[in-house]
Amino acid sequence: MARKLDKISLIGKFQSADGTETVLDLARYLRARGIDPWIEQGTAAAIGKVADDFTTVTYGEIADKAELAVVVGGDGTLLNAARMLAERSVPLVGINLGRLGFLTDLSRVHARRQLGEILDGHYRAESRFMLHAEVARGGERIFQTLALNDVVVNRGSLGRMIEFELLVDGEFVYSLRSDGMIVATPTGSTAYAMAANGPILHPGVGGIALVPLCPHALTARPVTLPDSARIEIVLKPPHDARIHFDGVAFCDVSAGDTLCIVRSPMEVRLLHPEGHSYFAMLREKLHWSAGMPRS
Repeated sequence: MARKLDKISLIGKFQSADGTETVLDLARYLRARGIDPWIEQGTAAAIGKVADDFTTVTYGEIADKAELAVVVGGDGTLLNAARMLAERSVPLVGINLGRLGFLTDLSRVHARRQLGEILDGHYRAESRFMLHAEVARGGERIFQTLALNDVVVNRGSLGRMIEFELLVDGEFVYSLRSDGMIVATPTGSTAYAMAANGPILHPGVGGIALVPLCPHALTARPVTLPDSARIEIVLKPPHDARIHFDGVAFCDVSAGDTLCIVRSPMEVRLLHPEGHSYFAMLREKLHWSAGMPRS
């Protein structure tokens, strides 16, 4: 049994009454357990006046003081919270209101019971590594950020392919014309990278997947690199492009700009209910063995 948790924050992003009611229900549940729940201020604003009954806090205050952040929404909501709280490694629990929910693995229907078990110390902790990405122009850094899922270089609003050079640990790999490139962590391997026919990487694998987007070369295949690799993508003229980070942040780049990606020393800590299984999650979300009884 892991240690019990008391300082709990609630974070949500939702477009339906289900999300509002789930956050409020969990806040009331926590209060009944003798815990003063904190609601992130943007979440409280979305809920409205009824959230005034609870303590409202900023992301900064959550990072400084919270022992657990409960995220209500889809994987995108959890990705955003992870980026905001990565520096302090605040543990995260996700309650799924979205579609697939590879990261938000608690169900809304059983949220009280499952969260209660986690608060009582019945959980399994898991660390996921992040990527540090920066963009340089003329030798000067113009942008930097973190990504838990992926960094995606694409053609932006252009209707044509872009061309870039790929270097790994300073060694030239190839020049490629394509719609772009996905650089994904094991966490992100079940997101955009999977949809682009990239490999699924188990979270325990220390690897980074490179997945070309619609390459103009039949032999340009996905490649998995060690997580110690330094990846550089140099945009070639006359193309401009856009780089997306977890689908949350983006940076517009021009010919000659260099994107550099390395493993970040920061990690995201996820808490799962006891008995959580990565492969069971994949079977459920990807409908593996659907309709086929076990032998």
